[in-house]
Amino acid sequence: MIDLKTLKGLSASQVEESRRAHGANVLTPPEKASLWSQFLEKFNDPLIKILLVALVLSIGISCYEVLALGEPATVFLEPLGIFIAITLATLVGFIVEVNANKKFEMLNKVNDDVPVKVLRNGNITPVPRKDVVVGDIVILETGDEVPADGLLLDSMTLSVNESTLTGEPVIKKSHIEAHFKKDATYPTNMMLRGTTVTEGHGVMRVEAVGDGTEYGKVYVEAQIENTIKTPLMQQFDRLGKMISYGSYIVGALIVVGRLAIFDYSAHDLVSVQFINYAMVTVMLAVTLIVVSVPEGLPMSVTLSLALSMRRMLQSNNLVRKMHACETMGATTIICTDKTGTLTQNRMQVWEAQFFGLREHCRLAPDDEESRIISEAISCNSTAFLDCSVPEKPVALGNPTEGALLLWLRDAGCDYLEIRKQCEVLAQVPFSTERKYMATVIRSKELGCNVLYVKGAPEIVYAMCESVTGNVAENHIKESLARYQAKAMRTLGFARCILKDGEMPIADGKLVQCDLRFTGIVAISDPVREDVPDAIGDCIEAGIKVKIVTGDTPSTAREIGRQVGLWTDADTDRSIITGPEFAALSNDEAARRAREIKIMSRARPGDKSRLVNLLQQQGEVVAVTGDGTNDAPALNAAQVGLSMGDGTSVAKEASDITIMDNSFTSITKAVMWGRSLYQNIQRFILFQLTVNVVACVIVGIGAFMSYQSPLTVTQMLWVNLIMDTFAALALASLPPSEEVMAHKPRRRTDFIVSRRMMCFIGGIGIGFTLLLFGLMQYLKQCHIASLSEFSMSGFLGAFFDFHYSPSDEITLYDHTIFFTVFVFLQFWNLFNAKSFASGHSAFWKISESKVFFSTLLMIFVGQILIVEFGGQMFSVYHSATESGLKLTDWIIIIAATSPVLLIGEIVHAFDRRRTRRRKAA
Repeated sequence: MIDLKTLKGLSASQVEESRRAHGANVLTPPEKASLWSQFLEKFNDPLIKILLVALVLSIGISCYEVLALGEPATVFLEPLGIFIAITLATLVGFIVEVNANKKFEMLNKVNDDVPVKVLRNGNITPVPRKDVVVGDIVILETGDEVPADGLLLDSMTLSVNESTLTGEPVIKKSHIEAHFKKDATYPTNMMLRGTTVTEGHGVMRVEAVGDGTEYGKVYVEAQIENTIKTPLMQQFDRLGKMISYGSYIVGALIVVGRLAIFDYSAHDLVSVQFINYAMVTVMLAVTLIVVSVPEGLPMSVTLSLALSMRRMLQSNNLVRKMHACETMGATTIICTDKTGTLTQNRMQVWEAQFFGLREHCRLAPDDEESRIISEAISCNSTAFLDCSVPEKPVALGNPTEGALLLWLRDAGCDYLEIRKQCEVLAQVPFSTERKYMATVIRSKELGCNVLYVKGAPEIVYAMCESVTGNVAENHIKESLARYQAKAMRTLGFARCILKDGEMPIADGKLVQCDLRFTGIVAISDPVREDVPDAIGDCIEAGIKVKIVTGDTPSTAREIGRQVGLWTDADTDRSIITGPEFAALSNDEAARRAREIKIMSRARPGDKSRLVNLLQQQGEVVAVTGDGTNDAPALNAAQVGLSMGDGTSVAKEASDITIMDNSFTSITKAVMWGRSLYQNIQRFILFQLTVNVVACVIVGIGAFMSYQSPLTVTQMLWVNLIMDTFAALALASLPPSEEVMAHKPRRRTDFIVSRRMMCFIGGIGIGFTLLLFGLMQYLKQCHIASLSEFSMSGFLGAFFDFHYSPSDEITLYDHTIFFTVFVFLQFWNLFNAKSFASGHSAFWKISESKVFFSTLLMIFVGQILIVEFGGQMFSVYHSATESGLKLTDWIIIIAATSPVLLIGEIVHAFDRRRTRRRKAA
């Protein structure tokens, strides 16, 4: 034992000099982006960029119409609408993420003012943790958190909880070289910042502070920017290019086509007629480009993500980054830590065998042997229980001894009351050399002095002269082998009733006495109850789960077996240690990365390397963890999931914090992500159908007449307001557990699937033909009411198409055409809801209240616009009446409703075909 009187510690001047040379003992916080830069980041979305281009073009067209053509200022409504769409889509996402980060910061406060006992100027004095410097002599006691990295100068039965760095809850530490372990993750005499002393005490000299500590290095690595694009962003990049190129090509074809059909024999190229014609042609092309841009899509995605963030918080998932909601749905591999994620990080008695009990595994208050065992456990221990929260007591001190006290508490025994009634006469503390602890007390139960011993079963058994109940040695060995095969910690117990004046402890050692072996106990860090089922759900959903832990191979393998990940079919190719993985070349490591199920003895660098290698092979990786050692991998993954009671570094590096520490919540996050992606696909399906039909109709109108069948303000309603309502309706659809029956989508899969293309093409062609025929019929017949509608006249007008600038569409015709267009899309929204769901659009109406409420808003909104929109929306109005007649409304609603009926029939056949395929 070192004599502190021989040490002086640092002087005040040496402290300042050390701080200048090595820095303060604080972790450099990550540079926080300003609110303005966080807002501007939202404009990196490829669809927002397309909208910005559309905004510029739309402003240009509106300026030309006002300045050159004398149009009213209402033409600026289109660019205003696009501007509002951009603002809302970016602002909603910005506000949601800022609020989530505020909640996170409240959850993740770090206190650097905790007092630490240091030796300075020959005196032991408390200083704030942030003031500890390199060279300081730090005194560590049970329960202390190690303030910095250092080397032990002295230690006494010192155990440290290193689970935040290595995943191991108890590591024996010593300054004696003979006790050093060669296979230890960190040197036996090295104390690490962020770890906690669970037993014993020691003195260390600080070697590194702040960012220079192992904890700090992991913290810095966790801040390295992750440039891996999320699957959704990759899909939007591709969708944005498709929309841009498609609209540019169609716009160019309109320009070329209209210039090709111009009558050059009547007008030369410098005539006013040609210049005006050319300007109108360019305006039509640019208008079509603007119309083709799905203004509502960014809003739909933002609304979907925002609603998912809110709902996932109710499911104990605090999402900090919006796109993490969807990315969870694309996850193909989950790399999970063991301690605190799969297990409870709380040692518990798994089984106890005390041979003198009426029931070997159960204490009974009316049984004398039970009371003696309770006395042995209570008094031969240095641990305590923190019962400030009675429902959730916490062990203080050695976790193994804490597990025994918790077992007593569950049996209704008050260990503190027992300790008060018994006087401790002598004690031999536990040490790695002895591997046992012995205590002599004045027993209340036996009325005499008693020696109680506990420790490694083989050591304690060898010290005993007899066994309670004459239990066979083979039975004890078989039980111990069974426990140890399950990676459990085992303890043996013995006692000796002492004669008057007899003292079996001398010079800090236990001398020979008549010990009787009384029982064995198996202690484990139990697997969380929900984990096996949750991992089973992930595997059934096509997601591979890998355990990456700092624990020993045997412990990691046994936990893998308990959670259902490790089976008898697995071989040594399925497990690897961190040092073995680090020694592999990149090519070999990449091959092993796909094969392994378990990585034990993993260090922070090993975890992040595994994640990077998997990502390079096209995998979408989610990482779960609660320790500082998990932070680099959490940051490197497409989605990092930290636990609510994890370290601040782990939570800072993550995208989602699991508030209830439940693996089931992770499974729910996958379900939410897949459902969210499906909802986004449904909206894309809906809006692209609208845009394709609108573009084709505007394109046809460009060749059939100067006049567009849909005005700018009408397109504003269809493309922005109505689509925003549709976005809200589809984004509000509840998640479906059925999505977990599908395999994860591949990163190369386009968000617009082949089935969606067929849907868009089929519906688009049908709507286009219907609307083209209606446009031709209205131009040629000029009816006063839809009750005058004639099918023969419709068919005749459909096939009698020609280019005629003189053909005009009346305001009433415009109103009919606009309303029919809207209601075709209205009924198609039902089809979008049921798309790929395997159910009718009216399935689970009670869970889709927002959807049907939004549909009602669209329905009422269309009626209000037609009845009261007047000149602003270019709908029919006169001095005596406005809008449409009641018969017109009934005919339009009835005539367009077969869109829903046909969709339900098609989906019914799809469901029948799917059931047959599954049955086969």
